[in-house]
Amino acid sequence: MLTSKQRAYLKGLAADMETIIMIGKGGMTDEIVTSTRDAITARELIKGKVLVETSPVSPRDAAEYLAECINCEVVQVIGSKFVLYKRHPKEPKIILPKAKK
Repeated sequence: MLTSKQRAYLKGLAADMETIIMIGKGGMTDEIVTSTRDAITARELIKGKVLVETSPVSPRDAAEYLAECINCEVVQVIGSKFVLYKRHPKEPKIILPKAKK
């Protein structure tokens, strides 16, 4: 579970990122889940977009479904875009601020 400080830090990192996951009229497919899993393993933090004009799923639903399938965290959902984060188990690239105890 991310703290608000960690979430804010990740939002800042994601602001300049390119969108690499696009969900269109096909909705949530196995290919989307697989490509998201591969991307988040390689990058830890990814940005996705739902083409709301054609997609049968909302951005919030898409982000939560992917987070559940991949066991990652939804950092934010704004408009048609979403950001997901999953710490790399062996070689983390992103060092999060420490949570207060």
